[in-house]
Amino acid sequence: MKKALSKNQIRRLPDYLTYLTKIDEEGNKYVSALQIANALNLNSEKVKKDIQQISSTVGVPNKGREIKLLIEDIQNILGYNENHRAILVGCGQLGRALLNYSGFENLSLKIVGAFDHNPKLIGRVINDIIVYNIDDLVEVRRKLNASIGIICVPKKEAQGVAIRLVASGVEAIWNFAPTKIDVNDDVIVSNMDMAQSLASLAHRLYINKNFKGEN
Repeated sequence: MKKALSKNQIRRLPDYLTYLTKIDEEGNKYVSALQIANALNLNSEKVKKDIQQISSTVGVPNKGREIKLLIEDIQNILGYNENHRAILVGCGQLGRALLNYSGFENLSLKIVGAFDHNPKLIGRVINDIIVYNIDDLVEVRRKLNASIGIICVPKKEAQGVAIRLVASGVEAIWNFAPTKIDVNDDVIVSNMDMAQSLASLAHRLYINKNFKGEN
């Protein structure tokens, strides 16, 4: 059974996975939490706690944990070993960019269908993915057996789309619209808040420029 992790822990795991994959390919067998922390410039105690929580094995004294097993543990925690089928609503510039993104395959996510209300887009095939009429959402979602809905519509349309996705039977929503959506508690929602992400990035740049080197 997967262990519950905090949002901050989940954000760190992909970085761990990237680093572990790299040193595994270099032929290393073991890794310590301190080594990971130093490589990624993270707090060693946080990394140690993360690794203890996600690892299925105990570390080897003076060596750490076996890299391949730790990679498997992280992939299991993140669900990368499961196949997730998704549908996307909103085939504007962002939606088309996501439909053309090949990296989702490495994350075990496959977009199997797209939806829009624009007659010029309905019926088009983007990266082998058919764009359907949004009015056919319920029937097509069921046929495609997709459990995740991706929202790429303007802010004013997001809530309505979310309601339609829930009614169609999706179990989770990945929301790229610049607004929060309100759905049933049993539907998982992840909001891609670009404004929040940019604010965090800008703040870190500010700190680096104005306080770097201060104790």
